[in-house]
Amino acid sequence: MVASVGTAAVTASDVEREYRFERFLDAQWPPPPPEAGVLDRVRERLTYQLLLSREEAPTPEERSECQKAAAERVAGLPQKFAHPADFQAALNDLGMTEAQAVERVTQQELLLRLIDQRLRPAAAPGDEDVANYYQNTFVPEFQKRNAGTAPPPLTEVADQIRQVLTEQRVNELLDQWLEEMRPTSRVRMHSF
Repeated sequence: MVASVGTAAVTASDVEREYRFERFLDAQWPPPPPEAGVLDRVRERLTYQLLLSREEAPTPEERSECQKAAAERVAGLPQKFAHPADFQAALNDLGMTEAQAVERVTQQELLLRLIDQRLRPAAAPGDEDVANYYQNTFVPEFQKRNAGTAPPPLTEVADQIRQVLTEQRVNELLDQWLEEMRPTSRVRMHSF
C-alpha cells in the first residue's frame, strides 16, 4: 500500500497501472520507464481522485454527457497511434476492453465536472486582475518572444487572459479544497 483514504487503499500496482493508462491516453506506447518522481505524482493524483470521488453525485444526465465525451475521446485515440493495430495492442497490454477504457475516462470526466462546478464560479477574475496580468505578465512575455513587435491590445487578448487566470485560480482552489478534506478523510501517503 502506497496511500490510503480512510479504509480505501492505493497500491503500488494501482499507481503503475494508472501511469500506463495515462501513457496510453497520450498514445505513448509502450510506456517509457517513469522518470524520478513521476510515480509519486501519479500516486498523489490517484489518492485525490479517490478523495474527490466521494464528493461526486452526478445526475443521470451528467453521467450520460460524461460517457459521451469519454467515448468520443477514446474513439479518437487510434488516430494518435502510429498504426491502428497499435491501439488495440496497447489495450490488450493493459488488459482492458475499449468499453473499460471509456469507463475509466468517464470517471475522469465526472471528476473534472465536479471540480468545474464547485470551483469555477469562485475563480472568475475581475477586470482589474486581467489588466494587471496583461501589463505585468503578458506584455513582457510577448516582447521577449517578439522583439520589435507591438503587443496586441488588451481587448484582443482579454478572453485568453481571463481563461489563464481562471485556470490558475481553479488550481489554487482545488489545492485548498483537497487540503481541507485530507484530515477528515484520513489521507495518508506511504513510501513506495
